[in-house]
Amino acid sequence: MKVTKIETVVCYAYRNNWVFVFVHTDEGITGIGEATIEFSELAVQAQVHELERMLVGRDPHDIELFWRDAYRGYYYRSGPIFSSALAGVEMALWDIKGKALGVPVYQLLGGKMRDRIPCYANGWFAPATEPEEFAAKAKIAVEEMGFKALKWDPFGSAWLTLTPAEFDKAIACVAAVKEAIKGKGDIIIEGHGRFDRPTALRMGKALEPYEPLFFEEPLTPEDDEGLVDLRSRLSIPISAGERVYSRWKAVPYLEMGCVDVFQPDTSHFGGIGEIKKIAAVAETKNIPVCPHNPIGPVANAANLQLAACVPNFWLLETMATDVPWRKEICTEHMQLINGEMTIPDKPGLGIELHPEAMKKYPYKAENLRHYNGTLTAIRPEGSTSWFEKQD
Repeated sequence: MKVTKIETVVCYAYRNNWVFVFVHTDEGITGIGEATIEFSELAVQAQVHELERMLVGRDPHDIELFWRDAYRGYYYRSGPIFSSALAGVEMALWDIKGKALGVPVYQLLGGKMRDRIPCYANGWFAPATEPEEFAAKAKIAVEEMGFKALKWDPFGSAWLTLTPAEFDKAIACVAAVKEAIKGKGDIIIEGHGRFDRPTALRMGKALEPYEPLFFEEPLTPEDDEGLVDLRSRLSIPISAGERVYSRWKAVPYLEMGCVDVFQPDTSHFGGIGEIKKIAAVAETKNIPVCPHNPIGPVANAANLQLAACVPNFWLLETMATDVPWRKEICTEHMQLINGEMTIPDKPGLGIELHPEAMKKYPYKAENLRHYNGTLTAIRPEGSTSWFEKQD
């Protein structure tokens, strides 16, 4: 079997654009991957086609050899654009291998350890802005949608520091959601990598009575030493890792003790094999892995394959709702049973894409920032749950 070409499609998804990769072979098997990076999508798309020149004519089964050659062959290779493009291609190669052998990817990675994986919800709160509105949305996410944990960013448009009013409103929001789902679900607080050290410490101390499962990215992502110091001062767990792009960065990050919970992104980190490797390193530190996963259906499928076979896989981030055309552009069929997503058993990644349907939703530039107060993307009408919820 030989690779004949790579195609890419960029599909608008309101908060970003999904970047999908199609690797074609001379035996008629096409593998799919996702290189979505939540910014600079066209640059990622171009990088995928740079990798195409290295892959055409090669055996797609030689995943490790291609990954090594691609990584070694690029002088500037540690940034998110390169590693995301490589991840999208690598996912597609695993999909080809699984389809060719007639088995799900997790069977190629050691076999299944579990049939379902616990999920926490992101994106459950829109368009809430006030504490009472967040509380009402939280009840729906837990009682009607079935989630057992909710994550959100209560800090508005704050950057580095919080005014007294911003600080008080954030804590009021946390208190309201905690009370609304008391005894039914847990909370996770998202910092989006925006605070300086004094503010993160003060907020972390204020969050301690509410016992969040973890406080995500409380500091700007370059401050590894600050994370180590913050962890030593707080009783609540600290999580981060979505902006760590390679095992060479991740190993010292874990060795330093930056986090209690590691959150690499399969679509940013170089792909499925890289997450499997770095999860093993985290396991030696007794650190659970909870991949960053707020993007598209192929990334979600790849994470479910990893969830099946990674021993220290803990929780999977899940968008509670998504664009109504998510179901239109793919064959994704996911079940959420008692807050846990089922792991598919179909060959490869267990999902197919419909590129013709994506033509109705072409790339659209968005001035998208991750802080609630400056989010400019407009949520489309009809946004809905993309999974089937069962009790």
